[in-house]
Amino acid sequence: MLNKTYCSAVYGINACTITVEVIVSTGLHYYIVGLPDNAVKESLRRVESAITSCQLHMPRQKIVVNLAPADLRKEGSSYDLSIAIGILASSGQMTNELLADYLILGELSLDGSIKPIRGILPITLQALKEGFKGLILPQENAKEAAIVRGVDVIGVENLSQVVDFLNHRIKIEPTKVDIQNFFHTNTANYDVDFSDVQGQENIKRALEIAAAGGHNLILIGPPGSGKTMLAKRLPTILPPLNMTESLESTKIHSVSGNLKTKESLLTTRPFRSPHHTISDVAMVGGGSNPLPGEISLAHHGVLFLDELPEFKRSVLEVMRQPLESRQITISRAKLTVDYPASFMLVAAMNPCPCGYFNHPEKECICGSNTVQRYLSKISGPLLDRIDLHIEVTPVLFDQLSTTRKAEDSRTVRNRVIQTREIQKERFDSFPNVHCNAQMSTQLTREICQVDEAGRKLLKTAIERLSLSARAYDRILKVARTIADMERSKMIENHHLAEAIQYRNLDRETWGGKF
Repeated sequence: MLNKTYCSAVYGINACTITVEVIVSTGLHYYIVGLPDNAVKESLRRVESAITSCQLHMPRQKIVVNLAPADLRKEGSSYDLSIAIGILASSGQMTNELLADYLILGELSLDGSIKPIRGILPITLQALKEGFKGLILPQENAKEAAIVRGVDVIGVENLSQVVDFLNHRIKIEPTKVDIQNFFHTNTANYDVDFSDVQGQENIKRALEIAAAGGHNLILIGPPGSGKTMLAKRLPTILPPLNMTESLESTKIHSVSGNLKTKESLLTTRPFRSPHHTISDVAMVGGGSNPLPGEISLAHHGVLFLDELPEFKRSVLEVMRQPLESRQITISRAKLTVDYPASFMLVAAMNPCPCGYFNHPEKECICGSNTVQRYLSKISGPLLDRIDLHIEVTPVLFDQLSTTRKAEDSRTVRNRVIQTREIQKERFDSFPNVHCNAQMSTQLTREICQVDEAGRKLLKTAIERLSLSARAYDRILKVARTIADMERSKMIENHHLAEAIQYRNLDRETWGGKF
Protein backbone atom coordinates (compact mmCIF):
# COMPACT_ATOMS: atom_id res chain seq x y z
CA MET A 1 0.00 0.00 0.00
CA LEU A 2 1.26 3.46 -0.95
CA ASN A 3 1.46 6.20 1.68
CA LYS A 4 2.87 9.71 1.60
CA THR A 5 4.54 11.65 4.38
CA TYR A 6 6.09 15.09 4.18
CA CYS A 7 9.40 16.52 5.31
CA SER A 8 11.62 19.34 4.13
CA ALA A 9 15.05 20.12 2.71
CA VAL A 10 17.00 23.36 3.15
CA TYR A 11 18.75 25.00 0.20
CA GLY A 12 20.57 28.18 1.13
CA ILE A 13 18.41 29.75 3.84
CA ASN A 14 15.13 28.66 2.26
CA ALA A 15 13.28 25.36 2.57
CA CYS A 16 11.62 23.10 0.02
CA THR A 17 8.93 20.57 0.96
CA ILE A 18 9.84 16.98 0.13
CA THR A 19 7.19 14.31 -0.39
CA VAL A 20 8.23 10.88 0.92
CA GLU A 21 6.36 8.18 -1.00
CA VAL A 22 6.59 4.70 0.52
CA ILE A 23 5.18 1.47 -0.89
CA VAL A 24 5.49 -1.99 0.66
CA SER A 25 4.94 -4.89 -1.76
CA THR A 26 5.99 -8.44 -2.46
CA GLY A 27 9.74 -8.92 -2.49
CA LEU A 28 12.78 -8.73 -0.23
CA HIS A 29 14.80 -5.61 -1.09
CA TYR A 30 14.94 -2.01 0.14
CA TYR A 31 15.16 0.78 -2.44
CA ILE A 32 15.45 4.52 -1.88
CA VAL A 33 15.34 6.80 -4.94
CA GLY A 34 15.14 10.54 -5.65
CA LEU A 35 18.82 11.60 -5.71
CA PRO A 36 19.70 10.59 -2.13
CA ASP A 37 23.23 11.06 -0.80
CA ASN A 38 24.99 8.44 1.33
CA ALA A 39 23.47 9.71 4.59
CA VAL A 40 19.97 9.30 3.12
CA LYS A 41 20.75 5.86 1.65
CA GLU A 42 21.94 4.69 5.06
CA SER A 43 18.70 5.85 6.68
CA LEU A 44 16.93 2.53 6.03
CA ARG A 45 19.38 0.77 8.36
CA ARG A 46 18.75 3.33 11.09
CA VAL A 47 15.01 3.12 10.47
CA GLU A 48 15.00 -0.68 10.68
CA SER A 49 16.86 -0.70 14.00
CA ALA A 50 14.70 2.11 15.46
CA ILE A 51 11.44 0.35 14.50
CA THR A 52 12.62 -2.92 16.03
CA SER A 53 13.84 -1.19 19.22
CA CYS A 54 10.39 0.39 19.70
CA GLN A 55 8.70 -3.05 19.64
CA LEU A 56 7.24 -2.42 16.19
CA HIS A 57 7.48 -4.65 13.13
CA MET A 58 9.86 -3.94 10.25
CA PRO A 59 8.27 -5.50 7.11
CA ARG A 60 10.35 -8.25 5.50
CA GLN A 61 9.09 -7.28 2.06
CA LYS A 62 10.06 -5.08 -0.85
CA ILE A 63 10.14 -1.45 0.32
CA VAL A 64 10.50 1.41 -2.18
CA VAL A 65 10.98 4.96 -0.90
CA ASN A 66 10.79 7.85 -3.36
CA LEU A 67 11.84 11.37 -2.34
CA ALA A 68 10.06 13.86 -4.58
CA PRO A 69 10.80 16.08 -6.41
CA ALA A 70 13.27 13.53 -7.74
CA ASP A 71 15.53 16.05 -9.49
CA LEU A 72 16.62 17.78 -6.25
CA ARG A 73 19.54 16.26 -4.38
CA LYS A 74 18.61 15.08 -0.86
CA GLU A 75 21.29 15.31 1.81
CA GLY A 76 21.49 14.66 5.54
CA SER A 77 19.63 12.57 8.07
CA SER A 78 16.48 14.66 8.63
CA TYR A 79 14.38 12.28 6.47
CA ASP A 80 14.71 9.32 8.88
CA LEU A 81 11.55 9.90 10.90
CA SER A 82 9.39 10.63 7.87
CA ILE A 83 10.60 7.45 6.14
CA ALA A 84 9.96 5.38 9.27
CA ILE A 85 6.39 6.69 9.63
CA GLY A 86 5.77 6.03 5.92
CA ILE A 87 6.93 2.41 6.29
CA LEU A 88 4.76 1.83 9.38
CA ALA A 89 1.71 3.35 7.69
CA SER A 90 2.25 1.37 4.47
CA SER A 91 2.57 -1.88 6.46
CA GLY A 92 -0.72 -1.23 8.27
CA GLN A 93 0.74 -0.61 11.73
CA MET A 94 -0.71 2.88 12.08
CA THR A 95 -3.36 5.13 10.64
CA ASN A 96 -2.54 7.56 7.84
CA GLU A 97 -5.29 10.00 8.81
CA LEU A 98 -2.99 12.82 9.97
CA LEU A 99 -0.03 12.29 7.64
CA ALA A 100 -1.06 15.03 5.21
CA ASP A 101 -1.37 17.61 8.00
CA TYR A 102 2.17 17.55 9.36
CA LEU A 103 5.75 17.88 8.25
CA ILE A 104 7.64 15.07 9.98
CA LEU A 105 11.38 15.54 10.53
CA GLY A 106 14.16 14.12 12.65
CA GLU A 107 17.20 11.87 12.72
CA LEU A 108 16.65 8.46 14.27
CA SER A 109 19.05 6.76 16.65
CA LEU A 110 19.26 2.96 16.68
CA ASP A 111 17.21 2.86 19.89
CA GLY A 112 14.37 4.91 18.38
CA SER A 113 15.21 8.23 20.03
CA ILE A 114 15.09 11.33 17.84
CA LYS A 115 18.06 13.65 17.43
CA PRO A 116 17.87 17.38 16.51
CA ILE A 117 18.47 18.61 12.97
CA ARG A 118 19.57 21.86 11.32
CA GLY A 119 17.52 24.52 9.56
CA ILE A 120 14.29 24.22 11.57
CA LEU A 121 13.37 27.91 11.38
CA PRO A 122 13.28 28.20 7.55
CA ILE A 123 11.50 24.82 7.44
CA THR A 124 8.80 26.08 9.81
CA LEU A 125 8.34 29.28 7.82
CA GLN A 126 7.88 27.24 4.64
CA ALA A 127 5.38 24.92 6.39
CA LEU A 128 3.32 27.96 7.39
CA LYS A 129 3.47 29.31 3.86
CA GLU A 130 2.25 26.00 2.38
CA GLY A 131 -0.60 25.63 4.84
CA PHE A 132 0.48 22.65 6.94
CA LYS A 133 -1.25 22.30 10.28
CA GLY A 134 2.03 21.73 12.07
CA LEU A 135 5.34 19.95 12.41
CA ILE A 136 6.41 16.83 14.26
CA LEU A 137 10.07 17.27 15.10
CA PRO A 138 12.76 16.61 17.75
CA GLN A 139 12.02 18.06 21.18
CA GLU A 140 15.31 19.99 21.13
CA ASN A 141 14.19 21.87 18.01
CA ALA A 142 10.70 22.66 19.29
CA LYS A 143 11.37 26.08 20.83
CA GLU A 144 13.14 27.29 17.72
CA ALA A 145 10.18 26.29 15.53
CA ALA A 146 7.63 27.71 17.98
CA ILE A 147 8.86 31.23 17.22
CA VAL A 148 6.70 31.02 14.08
CA ARG A 149 3.06 31.71 14.85
CA GLY A 150 0.27 29.86 13.03
CA VAL A 151 1.58 26.25 13.06
CA ASP A 152 1.45 23.59 15.77
CA VAL A 153 4.89 22.49 16.88
CA ILE A 154 4.83 18.94 18.25
CA GLY A 155 8.11 18.15 19.99
CA VAL A 156 8.83 14.42 20.37
CA GLU A 157 11.61 12.36 21.92
CA ASN A 158 11.26 8.95 20.26
CA LEU A 159 9.55 7.03 17.47
CA SER A 160 7.00 5.36 19.77
CA GLN A 161 5.75 8.77 20.86
CA VAL A 162 5.19 9.81 17.24
CA VAL A 163 3.28 6.62 16.43
CA ASP A 164 1.07 6.99 19.51
CA PHE A 165 0.35 10.62 18.67
CA LEU A 166 -0.62 9.87 15.07
CA ASN A 167 -2.75 6.92 16.23
CA HIS A 168 -4.59 9.21 18.71
CA ARG A 169 -3.37 7.19 21.69
CA ILE A 170 -1.72 10.19 23.35
CA LYS A 171 -2.14 13.93 23.12
CA ILE A 172 0.90 16.19 22.88
CA GLU A 173 0.38 19.88 23.53
CA PRO A 174 2.03 22.14 20.94
CA THR A 175 5.12 23.98 22.16
CA LYS A 176 4.51 27.68 22.81
CA VAL A 177 6.99 30.54 23.08
CA ASP A 178 6.12 34.03 24.29
CA ILE A 179 8.22 35.89 21.75
CA GLN A 180 7.83 39.37 23.22
CA ASN A 181 8.67 38.19 26.73
CA PHE A 182 11.55 36.10 25.40
CA PHE A 183 12.89 39.09 23.46
CA HIS A 184 12.55 41.34 26.50
CA THR A 185 14.17 38.99 29.03
CA ASN A 186 17.01 38.05 26.68
CA THR A 187 18.00 41.58 25.75
CA ALA A 188 21.73 42.00 25.27
CA ASN A 189 23.72 41.72 28.47
CA TYR A 190 27.37 41.85 27.50
CA ASP A 191 30.33 40.76 29.57
CA VAL A 192 32.34 43.74 28.34
CA ASP A 193 31.61 47.46 28.36
CA PHE A 194 32.97 50.69 26.90
CA SER A 195 33.70 51.88 30.42
CA ASP A 196 36.46 49.24 30.57
CA VAL A 197 38.51 51.35 28.15
CA GLN A 198 40.48 54.18 29.74
CA GLY A 199 41.55 57.03 27.50
CA GLN A 200 41.34 56.56 23.71
CA GLU A 201 38.52 59.11 23.52
CA ASN A 202 39.18 59.86 19.85
CA ILE A 203 39.05 56.15 19.00
CA LYS A 204 35.81 55.69 20.91
CA ARG A 205 34.42 58.68 19.02
CA ALA A 206 35.27 56.94 15.72
CA LEU A 207 33.63 53.70 16.90
CA GLU A 208 30.48 55.62 17.82
CA ILE A 209 30.39 57.14 14.33
CA ALA A 210 30.82 53.68 12.80
CA ALA A 211 28.00 52.26 14.94
CA ALA A 212 25.71 55.21 14.22
CA GLY A 213 26.04 54.87 10.45
CA GLY A 214 26.83 51.15 10.05
CA HIS A 215 30.28 51.96 8.62
CA ASN A 216 33.21 49.60 8.13
CA LEU A 217 36.42 50.56 9.92
CA ILE A 218 40.03 49.51 10.35
CA LEU A 219 42.19 50.11 13.44
CA ILE A 220 45.93 50.44 12.91
CA GLY A 221 48.41 50.78 15.73
CA PRO A 222 51.22 49.13 17.71
CA PRO A 223 50.81 45.99 19.85
CA GLY A 224 49.07 46.61 23.16
CA SER A 225 47.40 49.86 22.10
CA GLY A 226 43.90 48.40 22.60
CA LYS A 227 42.75 47.62 19.05
CA THR A 228 41.22 44.23 19.86
CA MET A 229 39.78 45.45 23.16
CA LEU A 230 38.01 48.31 21.40
CA ALA A 231 36.73 46.17 18.55
CA LYS A 232 35.21 43.59 20.90
CA ARG A 233 33.22 46.33 22.60
CA LEU A 234 31.71 47.67 19.39
CA PRO A 235 28.64 45.34 19.55
CA THR A 236 27.78 46.77 22.98
CA ILE A 237 26.97 50.17 21.44
CA LEU A 238 25.08 48.91 18.38
CA PRO A 239 21.27 49.23 18.37
CA PRO A 240 19.47 46.07 19.54
CA LEU A 241 18.16 43.68 16.91
CA ASN A 242 14.55 44.22 15.86
CA MET A 243 12.32 41.19 15.26
CA THR A 244 12.90 41.09 11.48
CA GLU A 245 16.68 41.26 11.86
CA SER A 246 16.58 38.65 14.62
CA LEU A 247 14.63 36.19 12.46
CA GLU A 248 16.98 36.71 9.48
CA SER A 249 20.08 36.12 11.61
CA THR A 250 18.51 33.14 13.38
CA LYS A 251 17.69 31.49 10.03
CA ILE A 252 21.33 31.64 8.98
CA HIS A 253 22.62 30.24 12.28
CA SER A 254 19.91 27.55 12.21
CA VAL A 255 20.92 26.39 8.73
CA SER A 256 24.61 26.33 9.66
CA GLY A 257 23.94 24.37 12.86
CA ASN A 258 25.46 27.11 15.04
CA LEU A 259 22.32 27.83 17.01
CA LYS A 260 22.71 26.74 20.61
CA THR A 261 20.39 24.00 21.88
CA LYS A 262 18.59 26.25 24.38
CA GLU A 263 18.63 29.29 22.11
CA SER A 264 15.53 29.63 19.95
CA LEU A 265 16.11 33.19 18.74
CA LEU A 266 19.18 35.39 18.40
CA THR A 267 18.66 38.51 20.51
CA THR A 268 22.17 39.99 20.32
CA ARG A 269 24.01 41.06 17.20
CA PRO A 270 26.46 38.40 15.99
CA PHE A 271 30.16 39.02 16.53
CA ARG A 272 32.35 36.75 14.39
CA SER A 273 36.12 36.72 14.75
CA PRO A 274 37.66 34.07 12.47
CA HIS A 275 41.34 33.13 12.75
CA HIS A 276 43.65 34.39 10.02
CA THR A 277 44.21 30.83 8.75
CA ILE A 278 40.59 30.66 7.51
CA SER A 279 39.99 29.44 3.95
CA ASP A 280 38.09 31.21 1.16
CA VAL A 281 35.15 28.79 1.41
CA ALA A 282 34.89 29.12 5.19
CA MET A 283 34.81 32.90 4.82
CA VAL A 284 32.17 33.28 2.09
CA GLY A 285 30.39 29.93 2.37
CA GLY A 286 30.17 26.93 0.09
CA GLY A 287 31.11 23.27 0.04
CA SER A 288 29.49 20.36 -1.81
CA ASN A 289 26.38 21.07 0.25
CA PRO A 290 26.64 24.88 0.46
CA LEU A 291 26.58 26.28 3.97
CA PRO A 292 26.85 29.93 5.11
CA GLY A 293 30.32 31.32 5.68
CA GLU A 294 31.59 33.77 8.29
CA ILE A 295 30.38 36.81 6.35
CA SER A 296 26.81 35.47 6.42
CA LEU A 297 27.03 34.35 10.05
CA ALA A 298 27.93 37.99 10.81
CA HIS A 299 24.73 39.23 9.07
CA HIS A 300 23.30 42.20 11.02
CA GLY A 301 26.38 42.06 13.24
CA VAL A 302 30.15 42.53 13.22
CA LEU A 303 32.88 40.61 11.37
CA PHE A 304 36.17 41.26 13.15
CA LEU A 305 39.41 40.43 11.34
CA ASP A 306 42.34 40.74 13.73
CA GLU A 307 45.87 40.91 12.25
CA LEU A 308 44.41 41.73 8.84
CA PRO A 309 47.66 41.41 6.79
CA GLU A 310 48.08 37.83 8.04
CA PHE A 311 44.93 36.69 6.19
CA LYS A 312 45.49 35.13 2.79
CA ARG A 313 45.16 37.63 -0.02
CA SER A 314 42.51 35.49 -1.71
CA VAL A 315 40.38 35.44 1.46
CA LEU A 316 40.43 39.23 1.68
CA GLU A 317 39.70 39.75 -1.99
CA VAL A 318 36.58 37.52 -2.02
CA MET A 319 35.00 39.91 0.48
CA ARG A 320 35.09 42.85 -1.92
CA GLN A 321 31.86 42.01 -3.74
CA PRO A 322 29.81 41.14 -0.61
CA LEU A 323 30.90 44.40 1.01
CA GLU A 324 29.19 46.24 -1.85
CA SER A 325 26.15 44.07 -2.60
CA ARG A 326 25.60 42.83 0.99
CA GLN A 327 24.91 39.32 -0.20
CA ILE A 328 26.92 36.40 -1.59
CA THR A 329 25.87 34.05 -4.38
CA ILE A 330 27.33 30.54 -4.33
CA SER A 331 27.01 28.55 -7.54
CA ARG A 332 27.49 24.83 -7.97
CA ALA A 333 26.83 22.54 -10.93
CA LYS A 334 23.18 21.88 -10.01
CA LEU A 335 22.52 24.50 -7.36
CA THR A 336 22.79 28.22 -6.82
CA VAL A 337 22.06 29.73 -3.42
CA ASP A 338 22.09 33.29 -2.10
CA TYR A 339 23.14 34.13 1.44
CA PRO A 340 22.67 37.59 2.98
CA ALA A 341 25.87 39.28 4.15
CA SER A 342 25.00 42.71 5.52
CA PHE A 343 27.70 43.09 8.16
CA MET A 344 30.01 45.70 9.62
CA LEU A 345 33.63 44.89 8.82
CA VAL A 346 36.02 45.79 11.64
CA ALA A 347 39.70 45.07 11.03
CA ALA A 348 42.83 45.56 13.14
CA MET A 349 46.47 45.54 12.11
CA ASN A 350 49.97 46.59 13.11
CA PRO A 351 51.61 49.31 11.00
CA CYS A 352 54.60 47.07 10.20
CA PRO A 353 55.96 43.58 10.99
CA CYS A 354 57.61 44.71 14.26
CA GLY A 355 54.58 46.83 15.11
CA TYR A 356 56.29 50.11 15.95
CA PHE A 357 56.35 52.09 12.71
CA ASN A 358 55.37 55.71 13.44
CA HIS A 359 55.40 54.97 17.20
CA PRO A 360 55.93 58.12 19.31
CA GLU A 361 58.53 56.49 21.59
CA LYS A 362 59.75 53.09 20.31
CA GLU A 363 61.92 52.76 17.25
CA CYS A 364 60.83 50.64 14.29
CA ILE A 365 63.43 48.10 13.15
CA CYS A 366 61.77 47.49 9.77
CA GLY A 367 63.16 49.02 6.59
CA SER A 368 60.96 51.24 4.43
CA ASN A 369 60.60 48.53 1.80
CA THR A 370 59.59 46.01 4.48
CA VAL A 371 56.91 48.36 5.78
CA GLN A 372 55.61 48.97 2.26
CA ARG A 373 55.46 45.23 1.48
CA TYR A 374 53.64 44.59 4.74
CA LEU A 375 51.04 47.29 4.11
CA SER A 376 50.60 46.27 0.47
CA LYS A 377 49.21 42.90 1.59
CA ILE A 378 45.92 44.78 1.82
CA SER A 379 44.78 45.92 -1.60
CA GLY A 380 43.62 49.43 -2.43
CA PRO A 381 40.17 48.26 -3.61
CA LEU A 382 39.56 46.59 -0.25
CA LEU A 383 40.67 49.68 1.69
CA ASP A 384 38.40 51.82 -0.47
CA ARG A 385 35.47 49.81 0.89
CA ILE A 386 36.45 50.60 4.48
CA ASP A 387 34.94 53.92 5.53
CA LEU A 388 37.03 54.82 8.57
CA HIS A 389 40.81 54.33 8.93
CA ILE A 390 41.73 54.90 12.55
CA GLU A 391 45.22 55.31 13.97
CA VAL A 392 45.34 53.85 17.49
CA THR A 393 48.05 55.29 19.74
CA PRO A 394 49.34 53.76 23.00
CA VAL A 395 47.51 54.71 26.19
CA LEU A 396 49.48 56.91 28.57
CA PHE A 397 50.08 55.84 32.17
CA ASP A 398 48.08 58.74 33.56
CA GLN A 399 45.04 57.59 31.57
CA LEU A 400 45.45 53.96 32.63
CA SER A 401 45.78 54.78 36.32
CA THR A 402 42.94 57.27 36.54
CA THR A 403 40.04 56.44 38.84
CA ARG A 404 37.58 58.46 36.78
CA LYS A 405 34.82 56.25 35.37
CA ALA A 406 34.70 56.25 31.58
CA GLU A 407 31.42 56.57 29.66
CA ASP A 408 29.56 53.25 29.61
CA SER A 409 28.11 51.40 26.62
CA ARG A 410 24.49 52.09 27.53
CA THR A 411 25.01 55.85 27.31
CA VAL A 412 26.78 55.62 23.96
CA ARG A 413 24.23 53.12 22.62
CA ASN A 414 21.36 55.48 23.42
CA ARG A 415 23.00 58.18 21.30
CA VAL A 416 23.57 55.66 18.49
CA ILE A 417 19.92 54.59 18.60
CA GLN A 418 18.77 58.21 18.35
CA THR A 419 21.00 58.74 15.32
CA ARG A 420 19.73 55.55 13.68
CA GLU A 421 16.14 56.79 14.20
CA ILE A 422 16.96 59.84 12.06
CA GLN A 423 18.27 57.55 9.31
CA LYS A 424 15.28 55.22 9.63
CA GLU A 425 12.94 58.14 8.98
CA ARG A 426 15.09 59.37 6.09
CA PHE A 427 15.16 55.98 4.34
CA ASP A 428 11.56 55.03 5.08
CA SER A 429 10.74 54.86 1.35
CA PHE A 430 13.86 52.81 0.54
CA PRO A 431 13.18 49.22 1.71
CA ASN A 432 16.78 47.97 1.34
CA VAL A 433 18.48 50.94 3.01
CA HIS A 434 18.49 51.22 6.80
CA CYS A 435 21.57 53.29 7.59
CA ASN A 436 23.92 55.72 5.85
CA ALA A 437 26.54 53.09 4.99
CA GLN A 438 23.99 51.24 2.84
CA MET A 439 23.30 54.16 0.50
CA SER A 440 23.92 53.60 -3.20
CA THR A 441 26.06 56.03 -5.18
CA GLN A 442 22.98 57.71 -6.66
CA LEU A 443 21.32 58.04 -3.25
CA THR A 444 24.55 59.38 -1.74
CA ARG A 445 24.70 62.16 -4.34
CA GLU A 446 21.05 62.98 -3.68
CA ILE A 447 21.16 63.05 0.13
CA CYS A 448 24.73 64.14 0.92
CA GLN A 449 24.61 67.65 -0.53
CA VAL A 450 27.46 70.03 0.33
CA ASP A 451 27.91 73.75 -0.29
CA GLU A 452 30.62 75.44 -2.37
CA ALA A 453 33.08 75.60 0.53
CA GLY A 454 32.53 71.90 1.17
CA ARG A 455 33.19 71.05 -2.48
CA LYS A 456 36.49 72.95 -2.38
CA LEU A 457 37.50 71.08 0.77
CA LEU A 458 36.65 67.74 -0.85
CA LYS A 459 38.54 68.67 -4.02
CA THR A 460 41.66 69.53 -2.03
CA ALA A 461 41.44 66.26 -0.08
CA ILE A 462 40.97 64.14 -3.18
CA GLU A 463 43.90 65.78 -4.98
CA ARG A 464 46.30 65.57 -2.02
CA LEU A 465 45.35 62.03 -0.94
CA SER A 466 44.72 60.69 -4.48
CA LEU A 467 41.37 59.32 -3.39
CA SER A 468 39.20 57.16 -5.64
CA ALA A 469 35.56 57.83 -6.50
CA ARG A 470 34.57 55.13 -4.03
CA ALA A 471 36.58 56.81 -1.24
CA TYR A 472 34.84 60.09 -2.13
CA ASP A 473 31.45 58.45 -1.56
CA ARG A 474 32.64 56.97 1.73
CA ILE A 475 33.68 60.39 3.00
CA LEU A 476 30.27 61.81 2.14
CA LYS A 477 28.49 58.96 3.96
CA VAL A 478 30.61 59.35 7.09
CA ALA A 479 30.10 63.12 7.02
CA ARG A 480 26.33 62.55 6.77
CA THR A 481 26.49 60.33 9.86
CA ILE A 482 28.47 62.93 11.82
CA ALA A 483 25.89 65.54 10.82
CA ASP A 484 23.09 63.22 11.98
CA MET A 485 24.81 62.80 15.34
CA GLU A 486 24.70 66.59 15.74
CA ARG A 487 21.08 66.76 14.44
CA SER A 488 22.24 68.89 11.53
CA LYS A 489 20.18 68.86 8.34
CA MET A 490 23.12 70.04 6.24
CA ILE A 491 26.64 68.62 6.00
CA GLU A 492 28.88 71.38 7.33
CA ASN A 493 32.58 71.88 6.68
CA HIS A 494 33.64 70.54 10.06
CA HIS A 495 31.66 67.37 9.38
CA LEU A 496 33.57 66.88 6.14
CA ALA A 497 36.89 67.70 7.79
CA GLU A 498 36.35 65.06 10.47
CA ALA A 499 35.30 62.48 7.86
CA ILE A 500 38.42 63.22 5.78
CA GLN A 501 40.73 62.73 8.76
CA TYR A 502 39.43 59.17 9.04
CA ARG A 503 41.26 58.25 5.81
CA ASN A 504 44.59 57.66 7.58
CA LEU A 505 45.73 54.83 5.34
CA ASP A 506 45.50 57.07 2.27
CA ARG A 507 48.14 59.39 3.69
CA GLU A 508 51.84 59.52 2.93
CA THR A 509 52.52 58.75 6.61
CA TRP A 510 51.59 55.13 5.91
CA GLY A 511 53.33 54.81 2.60
CA GLY A 512 50.76 56.55 0.44
CA LYS A 513 48.02 54.93 -1.55
CA PHE A 514 48.17 51.11 -1.26
